[in-house]
Amino acid sequence: MKFLAVLCVRNEAAFLLEWLAHHRAVGFTDFLVFSNDCQDGTDQMLDRLAALGLITHIRNDGPYDKGGIQFTALKQADRLESVRAADWILAFDVDEFVNIHVGNHRLPDLLGALPEASAVTLTWRLFGNADVVRYVDEPITAQFTRAAPEVIYWPWRALMFKTLYRNDGTYKKLGVHRPRAPDPTRIDTARWFDAAGRELDAKFRTERIFNNYGRKNNDLAQLNHYPLGAMESYVVKADRGRAVHSDHLLDIDYWVERNFAAAEDTTIHALAPEMAAERARLMADPELAALHHNAVAWRRERFEILLQQEPFRALFGRLLMSQPTRPVSLKAAQFLVRHANLARSRDNGPKGA
Repeated sequence: MKFLAVLCVRNEAAFLLEWLAHHRAVGFTDFLVFSNDCQDGTDQMLDRLAALGLITHIRNDGPYDKGGIQFTALKQADRLESVRAADWILAFDVDEFVNIHVGNHRLPDLLGALPEASAVTLTWRLFGNADVVRYVDEPITAQFTRAAPEVIYWPWRALMFKTLYRNDGTYKKLGVHRPRAPDPTRIDTARWFDAAGRELDAKFRTERIFNNYGRKNNDLAQLNHYPLGAMESYVVKADRGRAVHSDHLLDIDYWVERNFAAAEDTTIHALAPEMAAERARLMADPELAALHHNAVAWRRERFEILLQQEPFRALFGRLLMSQPTRPVSLKAAQFLVRHANLARSRDNGPKGA
């Protein structure tokens, strides 16, 4: 059976090998990855992975339609034979990790628990920043274990889902959160289930993009969503822009809406040994290892550059001030002041100029 993961990335090479290793361990057999306008070597890493036969890489360099970069990529995907040949499809992002709680934590185990499903809604469980300031080159799934509670009442955005769906012709087009363009002769027979095992009502077949709140939605599986990462990484992410609306600068409002850290969740670590083994195999390739280390260095350098500029320096200051469990450390405050002074010196120029 072919399980296809569809991904769009920009400047994510430092995180890509963990994501790929985890989802190979989960059971995805095929990967279709679109890249655009990368400065950190993401496109080169994807080229190498394609040369090794592990993924299909397409450069999505534009022009882009009015739906934006991600929708343009998904429209290209709709025309590909590799998409038509897939049995099941999931379009999702590099900061989202499929986390299956049943059986051996793999895709066949989830579908074995829902044998009648045409589509399964994998609801986000948001993983917050938990006061992590510095970016380090360690797996995201190991660093960030503080998450939203299992039962959440608001905001509705915290209950958004991505859809794992059977590619049987019921839907003709991929979408960001759900498949699109349903076949009117087949849509009434589609059966949607949430990842708690409940069959969902007819609105989910054509409309809904978030699950019902006020109840558990993750008995069988969930989608671990790490939208923030370390504060330094968030500043770099803000520079990149949003996946759907790349011209929208991420600010403190995006951070506050997603910074949940009330509960501890380490369930994804059930596949940590398999993920680590897959990642080690990838890093054993000298070219992939070099590209990864270059991307880590680029990310650190990019943060230093951004902190010389507004509004990024102001954003980082607000992130430091927003720490919910402890005050800003003296070291962090000195770090911010040092960059502010460097920027002021640069802007004013040498005396007498």
